[in-house]
Amino acid sequence: MTKIYFDEQIAARYDAASEDMFDPAVLDPAVDFLAGLAGSGAALELGIGTGRIALPLRRRGVRVHGIDVSSAMVDRLRAKPGADQIGVTIGDFATTTVDSRFSLAYLVYNTITNLTTQDEQVECFRNVAAHLEPGGRFVLEVFVPILQRLPPGETVRAFHLSPTRLSLDEYDVLTQILYSHHYRFTGDTYEVSSAPYRYVWPSELDLMARLAGMRLSERWSDWRRAAFTSDSPSHISVWEKPA
Repeated sequence: MTKIYFDEQIAARYDAASEDMFDPAVLDPAVDFLAGLAGSGAALELGIGTGRIALPLRRRGVRVHGIDVSSAMVDRLRAKPGADQIGVTIGDFATTTVDSRFSLAYLVYNTITNLTTQDEQVECFRNVAAHLEPGGRFVLEVFVPILQRLPPGETVRAFHLSPTRLSLDEYDVLTQILYSHHYRFTGDTYEVSSAPYRYVWPSELDLMARLAGMRLSERWSDWRRAAFTSDSPSHISVWEKPA
């Protein structure tokens, strides 16, 4: 059974902890990009969570259905205005199916890395392809692995340090797993949480898409379509199912 890391405790503070991702300067370009690809068709969001993308996309006129394994996250979505216009199926997005076809499917904010084996990531691509209409497209936003920042022999990189929080990533290069550890301090007490993520290279994702019968059509450094280069920290990739 899939372990649910986005439980009630995480869901309760998820939007506040991700406040910068709700900034219009961050959110609007993503919604513009996805709405442009969806056109008059419907969109499937894998890992819909609390609806950061789905709700504004629905307000743009795009019909959206989501899949998410976390009922706690989806409960936050369902409490928001406009959520009654979005369908949600509870389940693992690598294998859960919906009885509909879509012109667009998308995975944002590094969510592909929540699938912690290569097999699961491959199954996700196959599941997406099965849900897409001919000519439909799959959009994925994910970071580029930053192993070049690890000195030889080191496996841990801190990425947030403040009086109330310490966050660090621990890398296992044999399995392509990074364990993200978070320590949150309140007075004399602290809370610890950890979760695994499987980092994945752009070329590996392209091969997964080919195995699912899709081909790369676009790759950008951000939602505004800046050029993807060897220095890009993340990428927006678009694969197309043949018409």
